[in-house]
Formats: sequence, structure tokens, C-alpha cells
Amino acid sequence: MARILAIDYGTKRTGIAVTDPLQIIASGLDTVPTEGVIDFLKKYFETEAVEKIIVGEPLHADGNPMEITKKVYDFVEKLKKLFPQIPVQLQDERFTSKTANRLILESGAKKKKRQDKALIDKVSAAVILQEYMEANVW
Repeated sequence: MARILAIDYGTKRTGIAVTDPLQIIASGLDTVPTEGVIDFLKKYFETEAVEKIIVGEPLHADGNPMEITKKVYDFVEKLKKLFPQIPVQLQDERFTSKTANRLILESGAKKKKRQDKALIDKVSAAVILQEYMEANVW
């Protein structure tokens, strides 16, 4: 089996998470500057088989799009053109940052680590991927 990769797209930083090859466990992979995310993905796809890309869809609690949502949709279209062999799917990402913050806190991380925005983005991507897996893979 190939991995599933999830992306928590941001204007400055983008969190990336992947499953293991058996698609059992979702883990944060990295946080990269958003302007470098395409290059990061190209390099990653050269060494790892990826079956699907899941991109977090930013929505308000009431389900309406956020200000960044249009940029995410444009990013998804770019992914589809650059990597036509890999399906791209949106996953509701409401509350993933809060969940990521809670998970980091529960892990016993020190205050400085809990404030690391790159860590939050990576964990948020893992939460998006885990939620996708729970809703679709099993």
C-alpha cells in the first residue's frame, strides 16, 4: 500500500502529515514554508508512494468558508495539475488547531514547545489525516 498525505495549508507555514505504508497510523511529518511546499512534495513523491492527498478545508464553526479558503481551493487545483496521478480530497479542518494544541499540552510539552507554531501546524495536519482516516478508510 501507499501512504496518504495530509496538508494543513497556511499563508506562512504548511503542516504535512502522512500515514505509514499500511495506512494505520497518522503522524506529523514536517512543517515547511508555504512558498516551498510544492518543491517539498515533489522531492517527497520521488522517494515515497502516495495514494492520496488530503487537504484541510478551513471553515468557520457554522460551515461557512474562512478568508483563507479561496487560497486553499487554488492550492488544491495546483496540486491536481502538478500531480494528476494522485487524487486530492478536501477534509473539514474545523477545530483541528484546538485539538492539536490540546494534544501537545497533554503530551507534557513545555510551554516553549507548546507555543511552537510549526509544531502546531504539523500536529494539525496529523489531526486532519486522522479524522479523514476515521471517516473514510476504516
